[in-house]
Amino acid sequence: MEPDYDVIIAGAGIAGMITAASAAKHSNQNLRILVVDRNPRSQAGMKTATGWVCGDAVSKNSVDYLASEVGIHYGKPELERPVHGVVAYSPDHESKAMFDGEGFVLNRKLLPQRQLNDAEKLGVEFLFEAYADALVHEGGFIKGIHCRSSKDNSSFKKTAKLIVDATGSASRLRTSLPIDSHIEKEIDKENDLESTGRYILRFDVAKKDGTFFDPDYCIIHLDREIAPGGYAWVFPKGEDKVNIGLGVQKRLLEQRNRQLGRNDTLQSLIDEYVRTNPVIKNWKLADGSEDIGNEKGSWQVPVRRQNDCMVANGYMIVGDAAWMARPIDAGGIGPAIYASTIAGKVVAEALQTNDTSERGLWKFNTEYVRTYGYRMASFEILRRFLQILSNDDLNYGMKHFLGQDDVDSITRREHPEFKHVGFASPARILWALPRLALARGLRYTAEKSRKLIQHYMDYPTSPDGFPEWHNRFTEELHEAYTRFS
Repeated sequence: MEPDYDVIIAGAGIAGMITAASAAKHSNQNLRILVVDRNPRSQAGMKTATGWVCGDAVSKNSVDYLASEVGIHYGKPELERPVHGVVAYSPDHESKAMFDGEGFVLNRKLLPQRQLNDAEKLGVEFLFEAYADALVHEGGFIKGIHCRSSKDNSSFKKTAKLIVDATGSASRLRTSLPIDSHIEKEIDKENDLESTGRYILRFDVAKKDGTFFDPDYCIIHLDREIAPGGYAWVFPKGEDKVNIGLGVQKRLLEQRNRQLGRNDTLQSLIDEYVRTNPVIKNWKLADGSEDIGNEKGSWQVPVRRQNDCMVANGYMIVGDAAWMARPIDAGGIGPAIYASTIAGKVVAEALQTNDTSERGLWKFNTEYVRTYGYRMASFEILRRFLQILSNDDLNYGMKHFLGQDDVDSITRREHPEFKHVGFASPARILWALPRLALARGLRYTAEKSRKLIQHYMDYPTSPDGFPEWHNRFTEELHEAYTRFS
């Protein structure tokens, strides 16, 4: 029987919306596309019961990529605040790394409505208040989804030639994938998930201090006592409006609590972080219509490389469902824009050639890896190394070992070389002696990262070469995991 649609996309978040628009654009609107979302239309793309919780920051390069590839140009009010770059501060606030590069702080409540309108103009259909519960399969292929209405709890089925899963990092579709594939179904919850939370606040400016709030820069604070295993952030949404929060790794938070004799939680850490900011006083939750329902919240963020394979027969994963957030900073918007733009193009091509097999969809893996994803495993290793450092190590390293060339590399989303910790001369050795283990760790991280990037550049062009590639890849990863455990 003819399926109901050519492609069904589960999830109307950033990745799902852009995949739909990109597929429609690259097929000249000749595809029957349905987006299924559990939320009502007015709350399209809402991530949790507490809102569209996110750090909200995205680079201008990502926004420009979407404009050039799909023809969608974002502006006010979804681009709430332009920024000049990101500044990361050491725990003692004596050292900083300024990552120049224009970007934006988004309004995540308003953005989905803009994306919804863009997609509908391209002929995309939407089905709201419907949960994607399970996948329909037949003959080793995914053929559709079982849905459940949130209005009356009734169940129904929708069929398609291809299902794109954009339902988030805990996707029940991925974890219960009923056909054989190379897709990893589960994430390492202990090491590769972080708990994050944030407020959106209006406040009085008590004093000028650019290390705690700058209306033109996104600020990151690296501090193992404030945010063990993660970092804290102060992202401007106006002269007196801010997205402020932090992320932690559960295991390292528990370790920190034991060391300090504390019983802090994610929420208590966030509240203390806001309370001790000397710039932000007399604050209140943002109460404009563009923020109501999104003023505070928490969520789980994947902080590893993307899934090593993202396609199967009749099935693709994208966005957080494919664990695409950057491991080094948990930023997921940029990777989602690149990946979903590419995914939409591959969807259109696969349906045009009538080949939605794993082999027919494999181009999504290779295109995303070569465009954006090849750097993510190296950043995963850097994150794991940074997580074992003390505040003293971070202070010393940022002051003595982090050079401008390293900062420039990170700005370009490349892995830093850490050339300042080389041992080529007696002067360099003396420079490194006070933190010799730190210097050696940085050198090891840089060398391992080069190997991982090169290995990703050799990503197989078909499923046939994947098992051998993946075996060698996991050997490289686990060697680093053991060193940094």
